[in-house]
This record gives sequence, C-alpha cells and structure tokens, in this order.
Amino acid sequence: MRLFPRLLLSHVLVIVLVVAGIFISAELVAPRFYRAHVEEMVQTMGPAGATLRGDLERGMRLTLTRALWAALPLAALVAMGTAYVSSRRVIRSVQVLRLQSMALASGEYHQRLEETGRDELADLAHNFNVLAGALERVEQGRVELIGNVAHELRAPLAALRGYADAMTDGIMTSAHASQAISREVGAMERLVRDLSLVSRVEAGQLDLRLRAVPVTAVLQSIHDRFALAFEDKGVHLSLSAAPPLTVWADEERAVQILTNLVGNALRHTPAGGRAQVTAGINGTHVILTVTDTGAGISPEHLPRIFDRFYRADPARSRTDGGSGVGLTIARGLAEAMRGTLSVHSVPGQGTAVTLTLPVGPP
Repeated sequence: MRLFPRLLLSHVLVIVLVVAGIFISAELVAPRFYRAHVEEMVQTMGPAGATLRGDLERGMRLTLTRALWAALPLAALVAMGTAYVSSRRVIRSVQVLRLQSMALASGEYHQRLEETGRDELADLAHNFNVLAGALERVEQGRVELIGNVAHELRAPLAALRGYADAMTDGIMTSAHASQAISREVGAMERLVRDLSLVSRVEAGQLDLRLRAVPVTAVLQSIHDRFALAFEDKGVHLSLSAAPPLTVWADEERAVQILTNLVGNALRHTPAGGRAQVTAGINGTHVILTVTDTGAGISPEHLPRIFDRFYRADPARSRTDGGSGVGLTIARGLAEAMRGTLSVHSVPGQGTAVTLTLPVGPP
C-alpha cells in the first residue's frame, strides 16, 4: 500500500477512536453532571417528582445521545477533510523529495529543495540540499581532476612523440632521444605516484606508523636533503628547534610534508634570500613554520592554494612547478596525523607555512 492511503487510514483510525472515546466518556461521565439538576427538578415538583426521577434521567441521557449522533456527521466530515488535507500536504512534500532525489541520482546535482518551516520535513530538505551540494562539489572536482590530468599528461606525451619522430627522422641520435624520453617518462611516473598518494590520502587509506619522533631528527633529514641545493642557488637556509621537542607522527610522512614546504621555499626564493624552519610548542601541539623571503602569494590565490593542480602562477611549467598536488598531499598527510597545515603570505614579503602536529597520542 502506498504512503498516502496508509497515512489517511491512520488519521481515520485516530478519528474513530476519538469518537468512540467521546461516546463512552459521555455514557460514563454525563450522569454526574445532570443528576444534580434532576434532583432539583424532583424537589421542585414535590411528591410527583419522585416517580418521574427515572424518566427524567432517561430523557436527559437520550437527549444527550441523540445530540452526539446528530453532531457526528458534521464532526466526522470536518475531521476527514482535515485529515485529507494534512495527509496531502505531507505526501506533497514527500513526492517533491522523491522527484528531486531521482533527479539527483540521475546526475542533476544542481537540484535544491525549498527549506520552509521548522519541522522535520524542513530539516530533511536542508540535509538533502547539503547532500546535493556535496555531490555537486565532488562532481566538479572529478571533472576538474580529469581535465587537469589530461592537461598534465598532454605535454610529456607530446614531447615523447616529438623525440620519437626526431629519432626516426635522424634529427636526434638514439642516445640523446633515449635520455629525453627517459626524462619525460620519469615525469609521468612522478605524476602517477602523486595522484595515487592523493587518492589514498583523501580516502583515508594511508598506513601510518605513528610514534614519538624527535623534531631534531626531522629537521636533520631536511638539512641533509636541501643544504647543497640552497647553497647552489645562493639562498640561506636555517633550521632551529629545541632538542627536547617530539611529535606523535609518522617520521617518513612528516619529513615528506616538510620536504614539500622547504622545496617550495627554495623554488620561490631568489638568490640572496633566506628560508627558515623553526619549531616551537603550543599546548599539546608542536608548531613547525617554514618561512621564506620570496615573492609571496596574492590574497586571491590563498583560498585555493591546497587545491589539486592549482598554481598561483599559471605560466609556470611542469618542471618548475612540480606536479601541482604537493600541497594537497601535504595537507592530507598533516590531517591524517591529527595536525593542520596553513599558509600566511604577503606579496613582496614572503610566505610562512605552518604545520602543527600533536605532541603525544590521543
């Protein structure tokens, strides 16, 4: 049975029970109200009133019963009409939700319900709109991801075709072409690895080995990786942390996050500039901050700096700008370890990226 007949029948059942309750209550309670009036009438009528007491009570009860039966059709009609209108109102809202959910299931993620009232149906409409908005953002992200991956792969594939054609035409030697092809294949492999890591980070499927990690050990790994690169570019790198500091994290992933941040600082800081990594403690979290004296990031770019494949400088090449998912991975790793990652930047003055990680286990 469909919802409307069931809902209407439930209202009818309630009406029948109420009517039955009224009749039963009238039969049981009404004599208490008119018996005192009957006694007054008997006393007024004198000796003859005593013989009429039973007739008077039966007459009043019969009159009350007839009045109830006479009022029953109109009352039932009004109650049924109200039940019908109320049921149709509920069903109309359910039908709208059913049609909108069918449209949502077919891919029309722009569908929204009108949120009116303060009842459960209004809450349901609000939750439906939140779900539709989330699905719409997921779909937009999927479309953008496919487009971005296609764009990122187009350049190395075109380069591979060019090198193959050049080798076939004899313009490049096999040795030179193989080196160039190997370089492009390596770039594609890095992109695939980054995309795989992004998907696992966003799906919460990372295998983290959390333990107490000395901050000095993390900073030492960063120094070993970047000291020569900073020296070659002429950028001063300094790292400082109090020796007792520890974080509850996966050491490899913590180093990976800082590697991305320090690599960005090196990439965007001109020769003669400075980059600094500092560590401090704030309550139950260790604060690791990477600052540089580079060009900085414009305010309009900051809200999207962690989006996949987003580059504040669209003209930057793949080789100079990386795969475009480094900060996305870094933020995902930080959140997986119950930390946060935030950016503060002033154009022309540099950028500060702050990583927070817990001191100990929950």
